[in-house]
Amino acid sequence: MSETLSVIVPCFNEEEALPHFYREICRVAGEMPQLTFELFFVDDGSSDGTLPLLRRLAREDGRVRYLSFSRNFGKEAAMYAGFTHCTGDYAAVMDADLQDPPSLLPEMLRLIREEGYDSVATRRVTRKGEPAIRSFFARRFYALMRHISKTEIVDGARDFRLMTRQYLDALLQLCEVNRFSKGLYGWVGFRTKWLEFENQERVAGTTKWSFWKLLLYSFDGIVAFSVAPLAAASLLGILLCLIALVAVGFIVVRTLLYGDPVSGWPSLACIITFIGGIQLLCVGILGQYLSKTYLEVKRRPIYLLKEDSAKAGEEHPQ
Repeated sequence: MSETLSVIVPCFNEEEALPHFYREICRVAGEMPQLTFELFFVDDGSSDGTLPLLRRLAREDGRVRYLSFSRNFGKEAAMYAGFTHCTGDYAAVMDADLQDPPSLLPEMLRLIREEGYDSVATRRVTRKGEPAIRSFFARRFYALMRHISKTEIVDGARDFRLMTRQYLDALLQLCEVNRFSKGLYGWVGFRTKWLEFENQERVAGTTKWSFWKLLLYSFDGIVAFSVAPLAAASLLGILLCLIALVAVGFIVVRTLLYGDPVSGWPSLACIITFIGGIQLLCVGILGQYLSKTYLEVKRRPIYLLKEDSAKAGEEHPQ
């Protein structure tokens, strides 16, 4: 009995890229006859023709299955839905835009089978074609995470990876709402092989990740896998208290020696403004951690399904 490989593909407005991806993954599947492929697409509330295209593919190809969300819940939720519903002995997650080359799958499977790895992950060794400012901040983020987090988060890491069922089951035990998969992959441990490749351009369509979205996503990663900002806020508070004590002593001595205790009010106003800004910054850092806790304790589902091809049947002929 052959083993099954589930290929999980989050999709958000990928109508243009999906035909290219489907042809390529079918070509790769033909090169791996020892495996049964399950092509698992997750429609993350797309507003274009992604869902009708997935319906057609599911009718024409028995290997294709799809889930469709009631709205856009984000890529992290889409990946988690695929992890939850897939049935393969192995699971691979990749983007539909072919920036994650399906041609790497045979080598990734070989590394797991022959060298005993639990997962094979991919990382880009170049960022060719990416805006310079985006590349700069991405590298700074990974450098920062290496210093403030105990979880391994590799520079240039992609979500594209191949996992054993044991690895996937361990990952599914982490059912938090605020998900940062690049950290979750490292947190569960196991043996991981990193496979490097050159950056690939999108085959079609446009990226859904703006600089602002990536910045907010990086904040999620910092809050999810490090308490260093809280420690930094505490140390900053202690440092400012010491500075204040020194300043009080200086003012008292100066007044006793030279008098004129009311001069220097502009500098005093600046100092008060500076201290107020630091206080608000520290409160904001604390607020980020509290907000994530608030979202977790509400226990809302990570996603809501509107349609499942396993249950849809012929309800949606178009």
